[in-house]
Amino acid sequence: MNTQNTTKVEKVSFTSGGVRCSGDLFRPTHNRKAPVIVMAHGLGGTKDMRLDAFAERFAAAGYVALTFDYRHFGESEGFPRQVLDIEHQLEDWKNAVGFARTLPEADTGKVVLWGTSFGGGHVLTTAAKVGKVAAVIAQCPFTDGLSSSLAMDPVTSFKVTALAFRDRIGALFGADPVMVPLVAPVGGTALMNADDAWTGYLALKPQGCVTPNYVAARFAFDIIRYYPGKKVAQIQAPILFCVCETDTVAPAKATLKHASRAPNAEVKLYTEGHFEIYMGEAFERVVADQIEFLQRKVPVN
Repeated sequence: MNTQNTTKVEKVSFTSGGVRCSGDLFRPTHNRKAPVIVMAHGLGGTKDMRLDAFAERFAAAGYVALTFDYRHFGESEGFPRQVLDIEHQLEDWKNAVGFARTLPEADTGKVVLWGTSFGGGHVLTTAAKVGKVAAVIAQCPFTDGLSSSLAMDPVTSFKVTALAFRDRIGALFGADPVMVPLVAPVGGTALMNADDAWTGYLALKPQGCVTPNYVAARFAFDIIRYYPGKKVAQIQAPILFCVCETDTVAPAKATLKHASRAPNAEVKLYTEGHFEIYMGEAFERVVADQIEFLQRKVPVN
C-alpha cells in the first residue's frame, strides 16, 4: 500500500452477519475529530483495488477514511468465497457505518458514504435506509438493473443466465458455487466484456493482488431486480454523482435520469469510461472534485 507521509493506516475489523469484515483505517495526522468517509468497491472488487488511492487523498485533506471488503471477498471472512449477495452487502454497509460511528477520532455526526460502481449503488440504498449521513459520493454508480443488463450483448446474457441457473439449482442441494468470470476480453463469457473491461479491470489490481476474477453465477438473477437509483428521492443529504459519459457497465443515461430526482444532488461528468477514472490524470480530476465537494458540504473543523 503506497501511503503518503500525511496518512496513518491501521488494519481494523467489524462484525457483519456473524463474520468478520476486514477494513483499513486511514487517519489524518491532526488530532481533532474529523468527518469519517466509509468506502467500498464494486462488483467483485476489493479495497486494495485503488480504494487506498482515494482514501489516502481524503486523509491528506484531513478526513478519516475507512475502506472495507464485503463478506466472502478479499480479506473478509465468509464461506463459500466469491458469493455476491446484495442484501448481505447492504448489511455490511450498515454495520460498517455503525462501526465508523464508534471510532474515537471520528466526528460521528459527520459520516460520508463513498461507493464506486456497484458500491456506488449501495451507498444510495444505504443512505436512504440508514439516514443521518452527512453526504454521499456515488462514483460511476450502478443505479439501474435493467439498464446495466441491457448493456450486455444477448449471446453473453444467455450464457451467463445458463450458468446462473446451474448455480442456483446446485445451491439448493449444497453444491459448490458455479462461477462466472467478472471480466473477459470482447466476446468472452463474463459479467463485463466490453472493449474496456478486461484491461481496465486488470489495471486496478496492484502487483501481487490475488483477487479472483469470478463470482458465483447466481448473482446474475439478482442484478436485474436491483434499482438503487429509485432511492435517491428519499435522500436529503447532499449527493455527488461522478458519472462517466462513455460508461459501458453503468450507463450514464439511466444514472443521470435518477440523479435528476434527488433533492440535493450535484453531477460531475467525465469523458472517460467506467474503468479509466481510477488511474492517472482522470483520477486526479475526479478525486479533486470529490475533495472540493467534501470541503464545501462536510468541512473539517
